[in-house]
Amino acid sequence: MEELSVKKEGILLVNKPSGYTSHDIVEIVRKKLKIRKVGHAGTLDPLAEGLLVILVGRYTKLFQKFSSLDKEYLGTMKLGETTTTGDSEGRIIKTRPFEDISEEKIKEVFFSFCGEIEQIPPMMSAKRIGGKRLYKLARRGIIIERPPKKVKIYEIKILNIQKPFVDFYVRCSKGTYIRKLVEDIGEKLGCGAHVTKIKRIAIGPFRLESAISLEDIDYSHLKDFSL
Repeated sequence: MEELSVKKEGILLVNKPSGYTSHDIVEIVRKKLKIRKVGHAGTLDPLAEGLLVILVGRYTKLFQKFSSLDKEYLGTMKLGETTTTGDSEGRIIKTRPFEDISEEKIKEVFFSFCGEIEQIPPMMSAKRIGGKRLYKLARRGIIIERPPKKVKIYEIKILNIQKPFVDFYVRCSKGTYIRKLVEDIGEKLGCGAHVTKIKRIAIGPFRLESAISLEDIDYSHLKDFSL
């Protein structure tokens, strides 16, 4: 009788470590909770860490609500190097000098991206075009045209500059690609850039501080949710 009272649906706020895909976390939750109906809202790249919202049971139907929430990130970019993936896991394909770019210029270019901007989704992303995941095409060496999409950068801050590295904070709308934002900033600076660290610290009202580790995943951490 005691097992019947165990809550088996809701949301889990998980602190995803770097090196795991979002699907990896879903599989871990499925095995630990012994339930198949599990999904996630808002993909994090394997390089990225931080808040991942896991939907369990009937709460998987809330995917659209979660995907529409704003996101907040901390990140680090490296100036002077462009990679195949837009992050440090890719192969360096171009290097350019950055030493003479002033901190004032870096700040000016960063802040110019605040507001509504257009982004071309990167090939190394989970976005579907024609029913196919872009990253799966990219791994086969296939590059296709991607229409630009409008996203919004509500707030952007530089936290520290120690060239070639720049630490930053971004609050943005759904569908914003931080790697692409960094690449575009690097191109506008004229030196190129890629991401070395990404940490998602918030999704809507949910904060990373409330997330649990992979080791702590169990039914007791399932939460109710309503908007």
